[in-house]
Amino acid sequence: MEARSSSVLIFFFMFLAISSAFPKNKDKYKPCKHLVLFFHDIIYNGKNAANATSAIVAAPQGSNLTILAPNSHFGNIAVFDDPITLDNNLHSKPVGRAQGMYIYDTKNTFTSWLGFSFSLNSTDYQGTINFIGADPIMIKYRDISIVGGTGDFFMHRGVATIDTDSYEGEVYFRLKVDIKFYECW
Repeated sequence: MEARSSSVLIFFFMFLAISSAFPKNKDKYKPCKHLVLFFHDIIYNGKNAANATSAIVAAPQGSNLTILAPNSHFGNIAVFDDPITLDNNLHSKPVGRAQGMYIYDTKNTFTSWLGFSFSLNSTDYQGTINFIGADPIMIKYRDISIVGGTGDFFMHRGVATIDTDSYEGEVYFRLKVDIKFYECW
């Protein structure tokens, strides 16, 4: 009788070990908070100082600071202080500012490296969201890391999907930022 109960016990623990080693379909991660915002970038071109929200602060040798370098803009660094809106209209009431920089860092294609914050100051949200990562501009939807925040976004982390919603030449572009937080404190 004792051998039989030992066998059942061993079988039970083996079943438990095997079933935990091969879990059933895990639920997909679900965000704890979700926002969709737009930011509007108007790069200074030497003629639009009154409404420019970004400027080239470094350029390759032989380039100037009012025209992006030819081909893939390699070597240009721009800083920005762009309005953030809830919709895709530049003239909508801003809910905050997108502030940071982008660096064109690839010679043969349009790719930039982004480091910026959303500073939100609206009735719905107060605080900052911090973003960092590569932006392969030629891909329609691209992800960038959310590495933290303050205020209503204290210690939040997640992923933002960026989509170039509109652009006009090399002076204006609008990004749609679909923000999904997976760690909310």
